[in-house]
Amino acid sequence: MANPMGGTALPDCSAEVREALAAGRPVVALESTIISHGMPYPQNVATALQVEGEVRAHGAVPATIAVVDGRLKAGLSRAEIESLGRAGPSVSKLSRRDLPLAVAAGQTGATTVAATMIIAALAGIRVFATGGIGGVHRGAGESFDISADLLELVRTPVAVVCAGVKSILDIRLTLEVLETHGVPVVGYGTDRLPAFFARDSGFAVDARLDTPAQIARALQAQWAMGLRGGMVIANPVPEAHALPRAVIDGAIEMALADAAVQGITGKAVTPFLLARVNELTGGNSLAANIALILNNARLAAAVAGELTRLGG
Repeated sequence: MANPMGGTALPDCSAEVREALAAGRPVVALESTIISHGMPYPQNVATALQVEGEVRAHGAVPATIAVVDGRLKAGLSRAEIESLGRAGPSVSKLSRRDLPLAVAAGQTGATTVAATMIIAALAGIRVFATGGIGGVHRGAGESFDISADLLELVRTPVAVVCAGVKSILDIRLTLEVLETHGVPVVGYGTDRLPAFFARDSGFAVDARLDTPAQIARALQAQWAMGLRGGMVIANPVPEAHALPRAVIDGAIEMALADAAVQGITGKAVTPFLLARVNELTGGNSLAANIALILNNARLAAAVAGELTRLGG
């Protein structure tokens, strides 16, 4: 059976996800690296289940995505989420390049934004809620460390609802890469790009849209024109949980210095920095992380519902 990505492999969808897709009901993809690599246990499992609950409460079906025993999965059982959470960072972190290797080896892995987008598109899911997207790392002029998330947004037709670009990254250069490749960056109810823990990164978005219906119409227009990439839908962290940029920037600078001293590079950088920033902010960044993910889940469910109504 052919799939929209041009191959023959299709994900294993849970019964709930499969039935929703067949009936034309809204479905929201959710990533699994946040379970294994983004938070400590048991908060990771509790948050994953809470996010699924928010999606359901706002009229859509959640599809948490991972690779389990070499199978692409869209819609995990509670036991599978628990297993990923307990295993934590020992679970492989899978991006685009890792997916075929994990499948061929029969491995289990948690999917990044890029890999989640791929599996979501294979399943026919068009809207994805996450925390923040990856991008150009600070010091990339020497390290060339640029997240695969950016190129996935160029080629995979999935809308990504997020709290903007992760604060630990070089936001200006990340926006330059997205602009070069024609990926729209839309602010939900804001003219300013949020920066994960902070509501304002200091940079503007490409356009402000104030309702889920407006976002759905923009997505429909993009894909109807054959522009097959994704869209960044930047949704600021709720005000009550936002952290001052000065506090976050100071914690990030210290975390980056610690990473350099310890020689941490590649895939290990982001989980290390997020954990270290959480320590340096006395746990406030973890609370903000949970609040923004739930906020994104609510918006993604609303956008998916509007897109379904448009026949998108």
